[in-house]
Amino acid sequence: MTDAVELCASADLVDGGRAVGFDVLYAGQSSRAFAIRYQGQVHAYLNRCSHIPMEMDYQEGQFFDDSGRWLLCSTHAAAYEPDSGACAGGPCRGGLVKIALSESSGLVHWHTGPQLKPLKF
Repeated sequence: MTDAVELCASADLVDGGRAVGFDVLYAGQSSRAFAIRYQGQVHAYLNRCSHIPMEMDYQEGQFFDDSGRWLLCSTHAAAYEPDSGACAGGPCRGGLVKIALSESSGLVHWHTGPQLKPLKF
């Protein structure tokens, strides 16, 4: 069973626009994650390139290329499918770690899992 954690208002995620970042505990380690909207649907991933495990955004919340079609790692230009996180080109070694999201009543929630928990201070 998973828990839903409120992330943001639905209006905060614009198709092909800036991501909303958030912190999670993944496999026991503090990690950044991000949520985006692509073709009307919300998606979330760990902010960790599969090529070299480092954060991908070149500026806070900037993951899409200029066309709004691909998620790019700013360091090595690995490209990922926005709707699945699958490697689409460049030096990626597999896909991004996907985080389950749901959207209802104008809110977006992310969902915990066996390896994914809220970060608590």
